[in-house]
Amino acid sequence: MIDSYTGEDVAREVREKGVPAQGKVLKIWETGVRVNDNPVVGFLLEIHAKEMAPYQAETKALISILWIPQIQPGAVLSVRYDPKDPNRIALDIFEE
Repeated sequence: MIDSYTGEDVAREVREKGVPAQGKVLKIWETGVRVNDNPVVGFLLEIHAKEMAPYQAETKALISILWIPQIQPGAVLSVRYDPKDPNRIALDIFEE
């Protein structure tokens, strides 16, 4: 159930089957959800993928409060996108 609040249910699938790309952080916001005092953060990203024009997409992720200073607008992050629906994206920056 927590995965549906954090977006991890979708993100896990996209990370497994998705195509690598880069996402430039355009905007971040707090969703109001916290897990163990860490916020679930909403992201508006500009996605740069091979053979595709840059486009914008939103996602959310549970982020350690220690990472927040590093993930501000202008930061470029590794992401993966669903080739069947490029608007389904997931941050690919976490070590399992």
